[in-house]
Amino acid sequence: MQISIDGYVAGPNGEMDWMSWGWGDDIKAYVKDLTAPVDTIVMGRKLAEGFIPHWAAAVKTPEGNDEFSHKMVDTAKVVFSKTLTQSAWDNTTLATGDLVEEIKKLKATNGGDIITYGGAGFASSLIKAGLVDDFHLFVNPTAIGNGMPIFKLLEGRLGLKLVKAHPFEVGIVALNYVPV
Repeated sequence: MQISIDGYVAGPNGEMDWMSWGWGDDIKAYVKDLTAPVDTIVMGRKLAEGFIPHWAAAVKTPEGNDEFSHKMVDTAKVVFSKTLTQSAWDNTTLATGDLVEEIKKLKATNGGDIITYGGAGFASSLIKAGLVDDFHLFVNPTAIGNGMPIFKLLEGRLGLKLVKAHPFEVGIVALNYVPV
């Protein structure tokens, strides 16, 4: 997830205008390597409503018709929702049951990695339930002062071990942690 240096993944009203873009080949290669083993993307309904249509439209443009955009479109997606009764998106199924049980079922299947891109509430729920095995936090060189954190639902301390830190030309530092 992209995160501000002061720990927010979005502004108070979901703003994401503070994120660093103009990514160079170095960060693109990191993200490509990170997503290569992924065969399932999980997300909450709120993120899905923007994320899935964004990538579906991107692959239809000359600048978005690239390997990464196709990976976002072609990878199976599971959208967690208490309100939707059917998926409006291609290559997407709904999970309407208990978050912990649904994620455990996904983890028990044979296949590649599972990834989430947020949003803040969904990621917070995954973190609280101890369902995140590997954190990749893309720390942007910006403090926004207030916003949506992803660690707000923790009821106690979450110890993390740094696996690697990788700075990029754009000013973002990727911090890869695993829970201890």
